Amino acid sequence: MTDSSLTGTGTGTGTRSGSGAAPFVPPGADLAGLATAAASCRGCDLADLPGTRTVFGEGNPHARLVLVGEQPGDIEDRRGQPFVGPAGKLLDRALADAGIDRDESYVTNAVKHFRYRRSDGPRRIHQTPDARQVTACRPWLAAELNRIRPLVVVLLGATAGQALLGPSFRVTKMRGRLLSGPPGSEAQLIATLHPSAVLRVDPAARDEAYAGFVRDLQLAERTLTGMSN
Repeated sequence: MTDSSLTGTGTGTGTRSGSGAAPFVPPGADLAGLATAAASCRGCDLADLPGTRTVFGEGNPHARLVLVGEQPGDIEDRRGQPFVGPAGKLLDRALADAGIDRDESYVTNAVKHFRYRRSDGPRRIHQTPDARQVTACRPWLAAELNRIRPLVVVLLGATAGQALLGPSFRVTKMRGRLLSGPPGSEAQLIATLHPSAVLRVDPAARDEAYAGFVRDLQLAERTLTGMSN
């Protein structure tokens, strides 16, 4: 997935950067090298949040399908892996119901740090990353996609969509159909809800929301199957 609007590599060294993550992305590195470099990224203020770490993507380095979420949550931050909390468990179930093997896919986030605020107690409350933070972290996502070159990218929620398609992206207007990627991209994009949004739906309507989520993932599976025939 090559795209001049997505690229942004540098020397892989430096302190806090006014140009986001680009100076920290080592050119030519494989996914393991990118993950190592990302652990030292100082591309935005989220690196200064106490008790957080970089949570890089993981999965099959040759995946035909990449799933992009918003940012790691509290559990993901503590464990250092994407989509291992409640939203991740729902995603695993939905992928299985859609006929997709997560082990053959690659999962990541548009932003690699957990943005949060403190509650009165020890709990850390999720905060949506702002546009500046999404832009700052975009070179990491670009590097992941450029290394993997997936056939299909599933955008899980608004932040993921805006990271790749710009601030005008709206899940409600674009979900459930094939979308073209940024200029130069060879992948087909499919937008859907973030699994955490499904979990937040009123219990009376959650089954319907989950079914719609699975249908969107089934579109990804059918698209991959069609590309293989």
